[in-house]
Amino acid sequence: MNFMRILTLSRPRFWLYELGTFAVGVLAGMASVGMEFEGIVEGSSLSLVVLVYGLYFLIPANILIYGINDVFDYETDMKNPKKTEYEDVLDPQYHRTVFWWIGLTTLPFVIYGIFILPVSAMIALAAFMFFAMFYSTPPIRAKARPGLDSFFSGAHYSVTAVFGYLLVNPDPATINWLLVLAGLLWTIAMHAYSAVPDIGADSDADLETIATKLGARKTLHLCMLLYVLSFGLLALYTTPLFLLLALPYVYLVARSYAADDEKLFALYTYFPYLNALVGAVITLYLLVLVSG
Repeated sequence: MNFMRILTLSRPRFWLYELGTFAVGVLAGMASVGMEFEGIVEGSSLSLVVLVYGLYFLIPANILIYGINDVFDYETDMKNPKKTEYEDVLDPQYHRTVFWWIGLTTLPFVIYGIFILPVSAMIALAAFMFFAMFYSTPPIRAKARPGLDSFFSGAHYSVTAVFGYLLVNPDPATINWLLVLAGLLWTIAMHAYSAVPDIGADSDADLETIATKLGARKTLHLCMLLYVLSFGLLALYTTPLFLLLALPYVYLVARSYAADDEKLFALYTYFPYLNALVGAVITLYLLVLVSG
């Protein structure tokens, strides 16, 4: 298995998710200490650290997340049309190789972090790896525990933002944890919605998820509520205009109630583009704050 195959496995269409939350955290950390954008792009030691971990959260972190996911989900993936048609199924002969690639692409950043990172940031990095790994890996295997599946999936994105913040401002007491909660609710909703198109395949594979437990309609109710709460908190602590960002999510979820399996999956494919667009708006807002 060559590196190009590993890159495909890492889901390039989702690369912006981890990198985006990392960037939001870094910019929020800069705003918290009054640092202007020029202060992090002029060759300082901090700019190097941010660049290094930006690279990590762009590709290696996704190799970790999705490589582990594909290894431990092989049996259920074989029964899931979304995997066999829209994505890919990782043959068992490549499982050991995937673990080698995960080690080669993640361990250097861990070792570097031990020597260079503030303790608080190192703890956040460890938390990211915990949630990312044990979402799929036994003995926790959160993805097979309804409710815990969405929490673990959402948590590794939120912790990535916290890590980015702590690179710039290592004091956890300065974090607005309600904004972290807003991000967590957003990413929990993102996961819960993605589980709805999989209800049939997951049920056939005896895999319990938040969507198989609640059913499609109640899961969509939950997603709608979480998106509104998430962007309500974001608007409360930033700008009221951000409440408008909830509208396309509410629209897509509302469209999903009457959708059959094929249309539901088609709606699901819009979310990566919507998440990238909304993330870009939030990032631009923070860039304005740190641009003097």
